[in-house]
Amino acid sequence: MSRPVAGMSIAEMSMLIHSGIMSPVEIAESVFDAIARHPDKAIFTALTKDRALTEAKAAAKRVAENRSLGWLDGVPVAWKDLYDIEDMPTPAGSDILRNATPAKRDAGVVDLLRQAGMVAIGRTNMSEFAFSGIGINPHYGTPHNPRSTDVPRVPGGSSSGSAVAVAAGLVPVAIGTDTGGSVRIPAALNGIVGYKASSGRYTTDGVFPLATSLDTLGPLCRSVQDAIWVDAAMRGATRPDVMRSPAPEGAIEIVVPENAVFDGAEPGVVKAFEAAIARLEKTGAKIVRLRIPAFEAITDLVKSRGALVTAEAFALHRERLSGPQADGIDPRVVARIRLGGNIAMADYIEILNTRRRLTKETEALLAGRLVAMPTVAHVAPAIEPLLQDDDLFFATNGKTLRNTGFGNFLGWCGVSIPCGTGDAGMPVGLLLSGAAGEDDKVLGAALRWEETVRG
Repeated sequence: MSRPVAGMSIAEMSMLIHSGIMSPVEIAESVFDAIARHPDKAIFTALTKDRALTEAKAAAKRVAENRSLGWLDGVPVAWKDLYDIEDMPTPAGSDILRNATPAKRDAGVVDLLRQAGMVAIGRTNMSEFAFSGIGINPHYGTPHNPRSTDVPRVPGGSSSGSAVAVAAGLVPVAIGTDTGGSVRIPAALNGIVGYKASSGRYTTDGVFPLATSLDTLGPLCRSVQDAIWVDAAMRGATRPDVMRSPAPEGAIEIVVPENAVFDGAEPGVVKAFEAAIARLEKTGAKIVRLRIPAFEAITDLVKSRGALVTAEAFALHRERLSGPQADGIDPRVVARIRLGGNIAMADYIEILNTRRRLTKETEALLAGRLVAMPTVAHVAPAIEPLLQDDDLFFATNGKTLRNTGFGNFLGWCGVSIPCGTGDAGMPVGLLLSGAAGEDDKVLGAALRWEETVRG
């Protein structure tokens, strides 16, 4: 049995590889040993052991010959179940696609991380078709939040298995997608870092969609530094180009919204968040509290016209829902997607027009400032009550997606950083966001403030 590498960050594994303490093959074997021993069998939907060992051997050869591809060479990575992996079906968490035609080639970002030398461990579980912020999956099982010490709690979704694989220490990074919060939510609920990129920062070629106007990608990992390294590789860069933000006296202002994001928030979440904000202020960061009108406008728009994600998901899955395949899909997913059939073309166009207007108005209001809020208004809830009560499930799902969903609608990029614990000792996340295209600024600020936010 290989030496354990459980819980290591990318930086730690890279140091082991490039100092010659452990080879990429030994690390890969240790990862597979840990997965085999782990009691939660719902984290991964498939493992790619043969591919991983081949890639690890190639990385070991490069390192031994002093021609490493960089800090990521030989480091393991796991992929959400909606990324194409050559010669494998892409089920997207659905039973009806379990035996779909295998992909002819890797998704664009899968190939880019392969070119950076990363070792593909396998596919991680997810909410079916990525359509839930909770992470429950009746087909492949629901990964349990590894931070829970009382009852089985949700992992968050839709990148559920990706977050749990990292939080449980099985891999240092897993790649998710984020349409309404699906990277940042599970990152927050599991106490890890999750970065949602701006639309267009990465190629989405070979990634199973949910709503193309909103779909974005991003890594879940143990630190902001790890996210920055992976971000560079996902863009095809040979090294990171993100700069750490300047000292506090020249730092970017942080806006804390006074409206919407704290509605119904658990006291423990608010306490942990406010303590992190106080620590930031103590270091010299300037905090400004103001109302962001777009938040209520987005809520009102959804009530009057419908949700953008639902409209586009219905267009994607319409044929599936009108045929026999519908019986093989999670009824809760079917119910939510079918709501999109009630959205008329005129409503859809109005949603898009309003989105452009609100985005422009909000960017003018923020004027380059970043936004901080609780990633999720509550800690990870228990699984069993949600399985027993559909009304509770849908209400919880909506509240879970609320804060992050504002950012998706407005095109924001964002990083969720652990900032303490709330009820039952469960993790709380602080979400730091910026306008579309401000990824380097957000990542640089997150890197500068990560230790202060964690406390």
